[in-house]
Amino acid sequence: MVGFLLWLLLLVFCWPLALLALVLYPIVWLLLLPFRLVGITVTAVFSLLGAMLMLPARVLRGRPV
Repeated sequence: MVGFLLWLLLLVFCWPLALLALVLYPIVWLLLLPFRLVGITVTAVFSLLGAMLMLPARVLRGRPV
């Protein structure tokens, strides 16, 4: 909501820049999408490695009674 209000404020003060931002936002979002997917993948791989490293300790600890 704050972003929309800021865009409306920009529209009032400098409408060409606001329209340019409105047109360029989807293009920038599409260009950044692969980097976001790589970030999700790297996070998942590190989580998997962490779980694999902690598995022996979890097995040896046993279940709390």
